[in-house]
Amino acid sequence: MSLELVLDARAELGEGPCWDAIDQSLVWVDITQSLVHFYEPATRRDTVLDVGQPVGCVARRSAGGLVLGLRDGFGLLDAPSSNLDLVAPVEDDNRLNRMNDGKCDPQGRLWAGTMAFDSTPGAGVLYRFDLERGAAPMLADTTVSNGIDWSLDETTMYYIDSGAHRVDEFDWDGEHGTIGNRRPLIEIPESEGVPDGMTVDAEGFLWVAIWDGWAVRRYAPDGTLDRVVELPVARVTSCAFGGADLCDLYITSASVGLDDQQLGQQPHAGGLFRFRPGVRGRHANLFAG
Repeated sequence: MSLELVLDARAELGEGPCWDAIDQSLVWVDITQSLVHFYEPATRRDTVLDVGQPVGCVARRSAGGLVLGLRDGFGLLDAPSSNLDLVAPVEDDNRLNRMNDGKCDPQGRLWAGTMAFDSTPGAGVLYRFDLERGAAPMLADTTVSNGIDWSLDETTMYYIDSGAHRVDEFDWDGEHGTIGNRRPLIEIPESEGVPDGMTVDAEGFLWVAIWDGWAVRRYAPDGTLDRVVELPVARVTSCAFGGADLCDLYITSASVGLDDQQLGQQPHAGGLFRFRPGVRGRHANLFAG
């Protein structure tokens, strides 16, 4: 299957795709427009919810509804028609920051990081959030906290701070939800773009979206480049596997910061794309609670 534009959403900053296996839909966000999207492939219908503030990431809860990483912290939403409940404010003394990308770990805790609206270096913090202990800072001095996922054997956490132009790996302690021994895995030269969102497939390979790189790249667990999927848009932001067989790779993109000439060359910037790469993904981890 060739690359397909499934939704010409023209999102300003599309991000955070997450497959909902129960509803057979893709939940994703437009961060700066404060929107959560619910895309149904069977009908090609996209329902949009305005949550009232920038939203960096979203995940399904085991109890039903959604957990969100918001400008003001972590919130819960029981249903699209219900009110948003901000349960764990973070950095409420700093209105220059917002939440960016995030994902639930195998034990059901949400990891997401803040960043400055103007991408000030070192202004962000990576947080771990669960309902019992609230939000805890786990890594300071981040610039653009982005893609995150875990290895198949759950011994390693992969993490992207886009400001460092790297994919890093940490030793992962799932029982305690802690990380250590940070080391670089993949270096992306600035001339090739910036690593953004990420997912790990069922073979343990990393799929990395490359902002201003016109592509998603697949890397082996040892950091070796395996293949490149080219896109007709420069600002590729994230990716996630979905579909009934988890064989569809959904890819989000952005139009923010592009001038009229660039938008003319990339009429589908901000679109949602789909590609069948011939490998399966994994079910998204649910938030515990």
